[in-house]
Amino acid sequence: MPLLVNGARVDVARPTGDMIRAHPHLEEKAKLLRSQPAQTVEPKGLLYVQQREFAVTTPKDGSVSILGSDDATTCHIVVLRHTGSGATCLTHCDGSDTEAEVSLIMSSVKSLSNTAGCGRLEVHLVGGFNDDRQLSQKLTNQLLRAFDLQPDDVHLVTFCVTELNDREEQDVHFPIIYGIAVNVKTSEIFPATFPEKGPDEDLRSAHVLTGAPLTNIYDAKTEQLRIGPYFWGPFPHVDFWLEQDDAQILQNLSTSPLAEPPHFVSHIRSTLTFLKAHPFPSRSLFPDRKPRIYKKNQEGLWEQVCSDKI
Repeated sequence: MPLLVNGARVDVARPTGDMIRAHPHLEEKAKLLRSQPAQTVEPKGLLYVQQREFAVTTPKDGSVSILGSDDATTCHIVVLRHTGSGATCLTHCDGSDTEAEVSLIMSSVKSLSNTAGCGRLEVHLVGGFNDDRQLSQKLTNQLLRAFDLQPDDVHLVTFCVTELNDREEQDVHFPIIYGIAVNVKTSEIFPATFPEKGPDEDLRSAHVLTGAPLTNIYDAKTEQLRIGPYFWGPFPHVDFWLEQDDAQILQNLSTSPLAEPPHFVSHIRSTLTFLKAHPFPSRSLFPDRKPRIYKKNQEGLWEQVCSDKI
């Protein structure tokens, strides 16, 4: 079954500009989204999703009301929602294995929508810009093709990616929106920033930097955030990278050095330091081979729970 816009199949073989011209309401909706100032989302009720992670839940969730992610430059943030069940998935894709990732998030939403008698699957794509290496355009095309290959109809509702999320300043291109959030109760999607990106921010970032596949971090049935167990070996040349100045790290470890948010280098340094401290996480972090489990406390904040209490 195809990817649809207003009931018409998208021709994913044609340039995205053709699709935008054929469906001008997509550009209008992107303009509306871009015009909104980014809201600062506080930790209460938030489930923050890092790169190569996804989380899915429903409006019945008593712990999580907001899913969100940011720091996307060439990456795209994808929200998939079933209008009948309200099951909502948010993921942060970087093009590592797009087809498999789309199949995974489709399955996750459908698994929470089995009892919904009606409704449809809607997808919202946000992120990327006109970067020099055209990585954003490549990822946009991959996502459109991957959704078009799915066995279910998927309706493209928001398309604020690449050329529709681009601004130019002194001949340098930047994304307009770096992050979004979705309210799983109301289905509202809005530009957002997140002061808190935890728990286990460095551990989760290390998992990505060592080449992790897309990972589900949340169990909606138990309302638990589950991190790991993750395993990797000593990170190659970690001392070398930690000795480099900011400019070298930015130039070599970013897909878009000129467009990164200001905290990019400090985030990478923190992750590298974590990888140096934990060359064998099977010994230092996950000796019992069990995930680190968190639940929201009465204040709406994540609190680690002992695995023997589960």
